[in-house]
Amino acid sequence: MEPREPTSADEELLEAGSSAILSRLDDETRIERISEELRLGFRTLAPLGKAVSIFGSARTPRDSPEYAAARALAARLGADGFAIITGGGPGIMEAGNRGAIDAGAESIGLGIELPMEQGMNEWVRTGLEFHYFFTRKVMFVRYASAFVVYPGGFGTLDELFEALTLRQTEKIRHFPVVLVGSDFWGGLVDWLAGPMLEGGKIAEVDVERIQVVDDPEEVLEIVRAADHRRPRITA
Repeated sequence: MEPREPTSADEELLEAGSSAILSRLDDETRIERISEELRLGFRTLAPLGKAVSIFGSARTPRDSPEYAAARALAARLGADGFAIITGGGPGIMEAGNRGAIDAGAESIGLGIELPMEQGMNEWVRTGLEFHYFFTRKVMFVRYASAFVVYPGGFGTLDELFEALTLRQTEKIRHFPVVLVGSDFWGGLVDWLAGPMLEGGKIAEVDVERIQVVDDPEEVLEIVRAADHRRPRITA
């Protein structure tokens, strides 16, 4: 099989040791590109103030109740002074950015280079495009007070379990992970509290860190309380 061009910087990095792709970069160049992505993210988002990262499926249609709920919640959070951070794409991400604009709040989109390019939605006001998933993930966590997670697929689960792992290992604290929609998330939490907890793979406190809610008012209360507890740098 002839080697092919990589379809993304992530693939170029992760498959560089194989013969499947044509890789024309050396590790020093890759490191410099990664460093520049981190520098750009830090410079852009440092003045942001308090913020919430909203996740969910890019496939959620605009006429879905989940889209409407995410938009309305983002507007409520925006009116409360929170910037809204999303992945910048369609579906729930778009709903979050759109709700931020409804409230006159900061609307941040952290895009990612993908083979099936989706682009930024029209309600992103500050957009950053990342080539590497892990540099993008740093921004979602570092500049937010909480994760609010709507139903989604593998990408949503990836961000969810990344946050739960950071909480479990105390890399982050005072950081709620809120799952919106008990019908969707209930089975997952039952499995975590069942076979995983009962098998000794996690501790009870790990399950307790996950908050499943249906009431948007409860989401607001959780996020506000966490933001008040979060230590601030003062002059």
